[in-house]
Amino acid sequence: MRLWNLIYRMNALPADYFAVFGISLQLALDLPELQRQFYVLSKQHHPDRFARASADEQRYALDFTSLLNDAWRVFRDPVARAEYVLKLLGYDTADSRTNTVPAELLEEVFELNMALEEARDGDSGARKQVAEALTHFTALRQDLDVERDRIFAAYDAAPADTHLEALRSLLNRRRYIDNLVRDAQQALS
Repeated sequence: MRLWNLIYRMNALPADYFAVFGISLQLALDLPELQRQFYVLSKQHHPDRFARASADEQRYALDFTSLLNDAWRVFRDPVARAEYVLKLLGYDTADSRTNTVPAELLEEVFELNMALEEARDGDSGARKQVAEALTHFTALRQDLDVERDRIFAAYDAAPADTHLEALRSLLNRRRYIDNLVRDAQQALS
């Protein structure tokens, strides 16, 4: 029996996305190197290379390629990567998906919602306020991305639950700000 056939029969698909790439669990990734590895693995395991192989080998190649594509899609997006790592480590990210306004944004969100309502009613002056809010919230999101990268580096240097809790909290704030940015963009388009 060929090795691929044996591997497939043993259900030996990698257990997680890090195992797909043969790397240790980490938050900060060298994306150009990971992309190079993605292309190498894609070529090695492409289903077309197994057209004359056994049905098990063909299925394994197809399953591995699908898993590889999913892993690459998640790893190249830092937010999706952070959510994946949190879930992998047992942090329920579903409970952090809340509509609760972060306390530090209450006043700004109220003002934006008022401006959005006025802009929808055709108030051209409110459009300026929405545009200013869009600029402000986009900058806040960029600041959160810088903080996210700092947490990535801190966790990779010394893995600790405190880093993961901070990351989960940051993702919750960022998700809320993403919604505000989206609403402002829609009102301006």
